[in-house]
Formats: sequence, C-alpha cells, structure tokens
Amino acid sequence: LTTASAKLACLQVDDLSSEMNMPGIGGLEATRKIPRIRPDVRIIVLTIHSENPFPTKVMQAGAAGYLTKGAAPDEMIHAIRLVHSGQRYISPEIAQQMALSQFASADENPFKSLSERELQIMMMITKGQKVTDISEQLNLSPKTVNSYRYRLFSKLGINGDVE
Repeated sequence: LTTASAKLACLQVDDLSSEMNMPGIGGLEATRKIPRIRPDVRIIVLTIHSENPFPTKVMQAGAAGYLTKGAAPDEMIHAIRLVHSGQRYISPEIAQQMALSQFASADENPFKSLSERELQIMMMITKGQKVTDISEQLNLSPKTVNSYRYRLFSKLGINGDVE
C-alpha cells in the first residue's frame, strides 16, 4: 500500500476499483486506509466473494460499491456512474444476501463471528499461504499469526489447515 499510497496522492483519481485478495495488506485493509489518504476517492470493490460477511465488512470499511467479477459490463458501468455521482452501489443479489443474513443466526453463518484480521488471515490460509509468508505480508510476528489462526479455527470448529 505504501507505493500505491504515493501514486494515489499524485494522481487525479475520482473512483478506484479494488480486489479483496490483493497481495500485501489485502482489499479490506486498503479500503479502510485509502480514504484517509484521499477522502475524495470513492472505492468500488470487484471480487469473487459474494457471501456475507465480506460485502458487509467491505462496505463498513468505506467502499462505495461492491460487485462480483461475474457482473455484466452494463452493471459495472451503471455501478461506476452511480458511485461517481456520490451514491452507493451493491449488486442486487449481494444486497439480498446481506439483508437475509441479518436474520441468520451465528450458527448458520459462522464467519460473522470472525474479526476483520481473522477473515484476512483465513483468506490467505485458504490460498495455501504459510504462516511465515502471512506474517511477512501483514507485518506481524509468526506467533501473532498463529494466535489468529488458532482463534479462527476455534470459532469455525476446524481442526487443521486441510479441513
């Protein structure tokens, strides 16, 4: 994000598209930090993650739009125009999932109980990244990453990486 921050400070940008699975700090943390650098820039997240809690967490972090990579080009253009005009956009399917998830219990959606950092580490683990790689990318000690890993496994009822 440091290199991106420097470029973002110099460029004339109105809207920015981001991905949840960005290398380094990840899309969620970037979505939170970019408005601190450039409050005028509106962020649209384009990702493969359609299931909650990802959309909710990203919108709470400051994104103005949320689309999946399967969105039609017309929908993307519509979203960009709305966000550029100062409005927010969430694709209808995701908006419906977000609304329905408000009625789901924690038993039905165990991911709701995870912190943002636990979600970030979980996504990195599911991509096959090792604790040492995760700790380097997030500037955390391996011991801290293992603590997060243990907590998220406990919350999700998982016994190991393979599960």
